Amino acid sequence: MPASSAENGNGTRRVVPAKFAHAVLATKQFQPMVDWYTTVLQAEVVHSNGMLEFMTYDDEHHRIAIAAVPGLEDKPRHSVGLDHLAYTYANLGDLVFTYERLKQAGIMPVVTINHGPTTSMYYRDPDGNRVELQVDNFDTVEELKGFFQSDAMQKNPIGVSFNPDELAREYHAGVPESELKKYDATRGLDPATMRRLMGANQ
Repeated sequence: MPASSAENGNGTRRVVPAKFAHAVLATKQFQPMVDWYTTVLQAEVVHSNGMLEFMTYDDEHHRIAIAAVPGLEDKPRHSVGLDHLAYTYANLGDLVFTYERLKQAGIMPVVTINHGPTTSMYYRDPDGNRVELQVDNFDTVEELKGFFQSDAMQKNPIGVSFNPDELAREYHAGVPESELKKYDATRGLDPATMRRLMGANQ
């Protein structure tokens, strides 16, 4: 349970959430969505009644809920709202393993991009919602803040495309993680990746 905040009677105390708890996705495709998220996140189902499912992958009682809601309409592409959910892995090896596991299950990323702060793979669930699986590229907050102020960030604040199969091969070949996550702003983001990142033709 979250710790209690200290009392402060002057009304100026900054109160923030203790953590981000969960997301709920409403769907017309209940079972495909349930199957996709349990597969991608390797999540444990903690409750399901055929219309509502709660699942978790850690010590939180649920991280994702899938709800079958009658009468839903499809959301148009390029509409306002939540763009994607993102999940961070402990290290590059875990991200590579997850990519290979999902590839074997027929689930492929629509975009793979080194953003600078993260090395990321974007997927789409059966409803078209985007899910980012990522690993942090810096070990400390200070390094990350330094990157945001760097020339590399100024030159290319979006990211650099990468081939996930090449990344996996080089990882298994023993190339250091720091080298594989290195950000080369001069390489740029190819137009096809940019279109996919923005949701075009997906």
